[in-house]
Amino acid sequence: MTIQQVLLLLLLWMWLLHPCHTEMLFRRTPDLRRKSFGGRASGNDGKAIHRQKRGWMWNQFFLLEEYTGSDYQYVGKLHSDQDKGDGSLKYILSGDGAGTLFIIDEKTGDIHATRRIDREEKAFYTLRAQAINRRTLRPVEPESEFVIKIHDINDNEPTFPEEIYTASVPEMSVVGTSVVQVTATDADDPSYGNSARVIYSILQGQPYFSVEPETGIIRTALPNMNRENREQYQVVIQAKDMGGQMGGLSGTTTVNITLTDVNDNPPRFPQSTIHLRIPESSPVGTAIGSVKATDADTGKNAEVEYRIIDGDGTDMFDIVTQKDTQEGIITVRKPLDYETRRLYTLKVEAENTHVDPRFYYLGPFKDTTIVKISVEDVDEPPVFSRSSYLFEVHEDIELGTIIGTVMARDPDSASNPIRFALDRHTDLDRIFNIHSGNGSIYTSKPLDREMSQWHNLSVIAAEINNPKDTTRVPVYVRILDVNDNAPQFAVFYDTFVCENARAGQLIQTISAVDKDDPLGGQKFFFSLAAVNPNFTVQDNEDNTARILTRRNGFSRHEISTYLLPVVISDNDYPIQSSTGTLTIRVCACDSRGNMQSCNAEALLLPAGLSTGALVAILLCIIILLVIVVLFAALKRQRKKEPLILSKEDIRDNIVSYNDEGGGEEDTQAFDIGTLRNPAAIEDKKLRRDIIPETLFVPRRTPSAPDNTDVRDFINQRLKEHDTDPSAPPYDSLATYAYEGNDSIAESLSSLESGTTEGDQNYDYLREWGPRFNKLAEMYGGGESDKDTS
Repeated sequence: MTIQQVLLLLLLWMWLLHPCHTEMLFRRTPDLRRKSFGGRASGNDGKAIHRQKRGWMWNQFFLLEEYTGSDYQYVGKLHSDQDKGDGSLKYILSGDGAGTLFIIDEKTGDIHATRRIDREEKAFYTLRAQAINRRTLRPVEPESEFVIKIHDINDNEPTFPEEIYTASVPEMSVVGTSVVQVTATDADDPSYGNSARVIYSILQGQPYFSVEPETGIIRTALPNMNRENREQYQVVIQAKDMGGQMGGLSGTTTVNITLTDVNDNPPRFPQSTIHLRIPESSPVGTAIGSVKATDADTGKNAEVEYRIIDGDGTDMFDIVTQKDTQEGIITVRKPLDYETRRLYTLKVEAENTHVDPRFYYLGPFKDTTIVKISVEDVDEPPVFSRSSYLFEVHEDIELGTIIGTVMARDPDSASNPIRFALDRHTDLDRIFNIHSGNGSIYTSKPLDREMSQWHNLSVIAAEINNPKDTTRVPVYVRILDVNDNAPQFAVFYDTFVCENARAGQLIQTISAVDKDDPLGGQKFFFSLAAVNPNFTVQDNEDNTARILTRRNGFSRHEISTYLLPVVISDNDYPIQSSTGTLTIRVCACDSRGNMQSCNAEALLLPAGLSTGALVAILLCIIILLVIVVLFAALKRQRKKEPLILSKEDIRDNIVSYNDEGGGEEDTQAFDIGTLRNPAAIEDKKLRRDIIPETLFVPRRTPSAPDNTDVRDFINQRLKEHDTDPSAPPYDSLATYAYEGNDSIAESLSSLESGTTEGDQNYDYLREWGPRFNKLAEMYGGGESDKDTS
């Protein structure tokens, strides 16, 4: 039977149980009486079945969803007791979908649905109906509300919210362990029939997993599933409606299940015996090699801790667990010696750190292996008899004295001879030296404890046959003190005595220092080198002494300074002494003994003027003098003018002026005619309208021909100017005027009138008209005068 046939039978069954030909009778009056309902339906025999009005309230219609007919789907009929069938009443429909989804025949009250209705979109519609008088438009019945409920059909299959689920369950789980729950939803009406009743089943994943039909919970179905054998499983779950019966719709989903690891596998060493080798020269902490036990588990279940539990090398070696690689790194714990022992045996154990008590029955979660370590012989450097040496020596020993000896040997069986040397970086002054054969250290320069009390040396030992392998040892040399320094004054003393001092007055307390450091401590004695009538020394017996006066009154005008020799000696052997001289100034003091002045010249100074005030006055005078000198220098600088500004420098034949000039009658000024006749410069007269600043003696230069162009003349003068030693400096500006070659129209200038007499004829000016008559008279008349003369 196909799905279409099943749907057709279902529709027919719902049609018989819930006929849609119904009527709703409106109340005649607006009182609270119930609505009466009358319905008509066709029986199986084709005869009309009449139903009597009943007293219950009927306020809903039923409509089947997903109608596939071509005509509008009939919903029901509204009818009023006031309807006489003459068409005087009009039925009106309002509410959800009125006029669009649901329409009513205003004359008969028949209600139809205009399109297919999906219950999953909307399960019911609320509408209001009213009958009014067609002519007066007044309601003949109160407005009544009713519901059209959509009957569901099984047209939606169950769906899962996820297409693929991911879940996990520990390996070795017991049967029935819950893995994950999947839930499918059905959009059909769960309150009507079995359209939304979903049943779950497993299509793929058996016999490892099962699913509960009602809840969708997936559980394990086999015991002791081992992750190490298989880790991933794919399970397909089906959800089917109609209670899982035939004809129901179904949907599927995929569940990927991963078995998570548990610690059900102990660690195992792949080898029962492991061989390692290490040179005897390897320092402490050197890694010899690694051991690793394999574990089929993962993560923390595979973590292993390594330890040495037995063997003859437990005190010589250590093992450290490396967390990232899960390896045991064997390291050197103590120095090795090939000559002492050549082979060590260790028993190493590997044990899981996280053991699950549920799997104790699988056996102990640890394993052991034997590690054999062979020590290899190497050519070792020499070994000193001590780790460091300390020698003490007095500072007054003679050069070449041996202060001590270092000893070293070859640890190898060959026992090669050793050569010794000093590291000169530790003895830059080369105070010591060492015998290369026997290691004796002796002095090569004098010692001085006061300069350096300790010397830290480094001795190098190497085999003669293999000088590259060396060993160093520190040697500490302590210099012992000898009393070879005399005591001296502790500080420089500025001592003075007042003119009004009395006999026995204390003027200074002195002390001494000594560079030596005797075992019994310092002890100094003070005395005068000779008897002094003015001062005396009194020893305080605590390494200090007092200087006292022996007479009353001192005069700085007679003697301004006294020198007092003081002898200082120590009590060590041999006794050392020195003489220190105190300089005692005679000063003027007040009644309390405070010094006021110590110089005789100070009496000549004004009484109220101190030395500081004199220095301040002197500085002010110097500053005023500097200001005056700077002002004079600036004023002189302003008066200077550069050489190029000379206005009457005849060497360049340049006249500088900023006035308009004197016109034609200004015959004393320089004119450009000189450029045409250089010889005229010798007859140059001084201008009468200005006072010349400097007179230059003109240099005679060869005259140029009359027809020489101005450019040639300028080039000639430029060459002369460059070779003239009396010319201005090279950075001065020399200007030469040049008009160029003669023009076709010739020049009307009169600048050359003074040097070209008789060359010009101005009679043609009369031919130019009345405007030029004045010029013709001026120039023409001048020439006539010359001719007559």
